[in-house]
Amino acid sequence: MALNSIFRKILLAAGGIFLYPFDGMGETVLPQNGKDIHLGVTSCAGSTCHGATSPWKGSNVLQNEYITWERHDPHAKAYSVLLNEVSLQMAKNLGIAKAHEAKICLDCHADNVPENKRGRVFQLSDGVGCEACHGGGERWLGMHVSGIGTHEDNLKAGLYPTEDPVKRAELCLSCHFGDETKFVTHRIMGAGHPRLDFELDTFTVTQPAHYEIDKDYRQRKAVSNGIQTWAIGQAIALQRRFEALLKPGNLGGVFPELVLFDCQACHHSLMDQKWQPRPGTGLGPGVVRFDDSNLMMLQIILTTIDPKKAEALRNKTLELHKASTEDPQKFYSLAKLLGKTSRDLIPLLVKHKFNPADVKNLLKGLIQRTRDKEFSDYVGAEQAIMGISAVLATADGMGMQQTTKPIRKSLEQAYEALAKYDAWDRVKFRNAIAGIVIN
Repeated sequence: MALNSIFRKILLAAGGIFLYPFDGMGETVLPQNGKDIHLGVTSCAGSTCHGATSPWKGSNVLQNEYITWERHDPHAKAYSVLLNEVSLQMAKNLGIAKAHEAKICLDCHADNVPENKRGRVFQLSDGVGCEACHGGGERWLGMHVSGIGTHEDNLKAGLYPTEDPVKRAELCLSCHFGDETKFVTHRIMGAGHPRLDFELDTFTVTQPAHYEIDKDYRQRKAVSNGIQTWAIGQAIALQRRFEALLKPGNLGGVFPELVLFDCQACHHSLMDQKWQPRPGTGLGPGVVRFDDSNLMMLQIILTTIDPKKAEALRNKTLELHKASTEDPQKFYSLAKLLGKTSRDLIPLLVKHKFNPADVKNLLKGLIQRTRDKEFSDYVGAEQAIMGISAVLATADGMGMQQTTKPIRKSLEQAYEALAKYDAWDRVKFRNAIAGIVIN
């Protein structure tokens, strides 16, 4: 993560006060699994469409979306990454002939739809292109170009609703975490794949924007603020984690799928005495801990929305950790229960209108957990700092600069402490966050 640049971008991305209605829970097929033909990025790249070299004045859209994607968006380089030396070595380690031809790699590094769903100018080498996120354009592109249909008409014709944070989370997490058809396993990580880190609001903000949320945008689409996006993303990420844990193929052998556990519980120097107790787990040293970073964030979010639900979630989390060392059957039963709980929380998070009081409570909760040494693991600290950033950005949009301004220097210091995954400075992180006072 380019942590300092992420921090600055998030603080500039102020969200609105009120939430807008999202369908959220309806069934929407992910673009890669849809029935429509993917026409290819060149179908969007004309100079009078989305391929202008600079934004058009007086246009409802920027018109240079393709150029932004091609020049600045890492998604455009996702396929070419498979051709570099690291990927070649990974493929060799995994017994794969060529990474850029292997389905296990292409499903996330390209818009890898079946051959019969590829249009005449479609190119797999374009990487994660327009239709990988917006859906195959076979039915909606004509209406989109002509302007004869509404946004709702386009959605009915196969356009994917990326403005909906629930659907965006489902889409992004299908690669940035994995789903039932594609997943970065511990074996793939062992072969050299980078660690997957993700938080929905942070990644939304730091992706080079090829749209502008202006009056016209708000008339056509619903808009969420950063806190809502963060909260929904946490619930869906947790749901996906438990689904992966319970997937039949991940329960075989001596070990479960270890990528779902905290990497640094094992991967650290034996000469580096950094272990510290975490009250929220009840576990001692030398234990392979389930990655509960999303669980911790949800506990803090629920403390603001529904304290009783937060307390119940906290208790079940403790039970889960205890069962992981004592009772495997109970561990998986609790995982199933908590997976359902996270899914059931999504409508609550969609409907809740986060207000200035919520902002202060969320910040206080994140700061207090830091003081309580709950973020002694990198993944927990990472999720906490991204959560604080999402809350601050929304607070700025609410006109709460008096609250947010004094925090920014401390937050930047905390990001600096997290700059190196293998050598992060937990003392600097804790001191930076624990010293924040909320006005």
